[in-house]
Amino acid sequence: MSLKRGAIDSFFKRPEPKKPRYEASLHKSSHASYPFAIPHLPAPFTEQLGFAPAEEGKLMNDQLDLDLVYYQPYVPSGIAPGLFEFLRQELPFYRVQYNITRGGAQTQINTPRFTTVFGVDDTSRFAADGSIVVDAKTGKLVEKSRYKCAPRPIPQCLEELKKVTEGTTGETFNFCLVNYYADGKDSISYHSDDERFLGPNPAIASFSLGAKRDFLMKHKPIPPKAGVVVAEPKGIKLPLGSGDMVLMRGKTQANWLHSIPKRAGPEAGKGRINITFRKAMIRGGTENYYQYNVGTGGVHKWDAKAEKMVPWTATAEPQASANGDGNSAGPNNGA
Repeated sequence: MSLKRGAIDSFFKRPEPKKPRYEASLHKSSHASYPFAIPHLPAPFTEQLGFAPAEEGKLMNDQLDLDLVYYQPYVPSGIAPGLFEFLRQELPFYRVQYNITRGGAQTQINTPRFTTVFGVDDTSRFAADGSIVVDAKTGKLVEKSRYKCAPRPIPQCLEELKKVTEGTTGETFNFCLVNYYADGKDSISYHSDDERFLGPNPAIASFSLGAKRDFLMKHKPIPPKAGVVVAEPKGIKLPLGSGDMVLMRGKTQANWLHSIPKRAGPEAGKGRINITFRKAMIRGGTENYYQYNVGTGGVHKWDAKAEKMVPWTATAEPQASANGDGNSAGPNNGA
């Protein structure tokens, strides 16, 4: 059997990227601390979020120090794929680098995921027009020495999800951290979000979009009391699917660890986005989140043709101006 030239070319030619499952809004959030303008959430997504949570949350508090609500899913299934593609395509991401010393030699470590973060701690807030940071009590412009970094307001596309989450959980948040796991090799080791700047019993809403990944939890070691060894609770494994949400609150962070391990299998080659909303109480929260989730690394943006995150520069695309979202346009200051 012979193939015509056109058929041969099409056989070897790399297929064009699929059309995204959303129409980008012409309105965008811009700010001097953003490397580029971020489109507003598409109107159909905003409308569907009005039906969240898609399923009632399952209360999990039957183990020691555990207070958790598990939504399967929270985001309506009709928009979960498009919301994943939108956030991956439109947000700026960073692969934070840091140095460690081993055996007297310094080694540079690249974090095994892409991150980006927005928000400011409870001692400050953004003015009504979103352009400047003011003191939460006095409303006056904060002194330049208050922050080493430039706090970044939460863009409209994430603010919409935050408002819905606050309305359905009764919690309030001022920070949004977004992690992108490129494939099954990207991971995060066991840890707890128990930093003092989050307060004694922080509530953290953690969303999952894209590839299914296991969310593992285990109780922190329990010291013996009066020589009596206390049995630790059983570990927990939640198979987080696209649109699922875990609300961790109460004593959970103080006593439990959680992780996203590496993964093999059919889902290993697919990307996953994790969105966490939390509330930082003092200035240290703003500095910590910025340093560990933005750092000094370069900006990355999703390249649909290459199907991966690639370094972004200000000359790669024009900086759009603000369009009625309350955030003022500013220069391309790479965070």
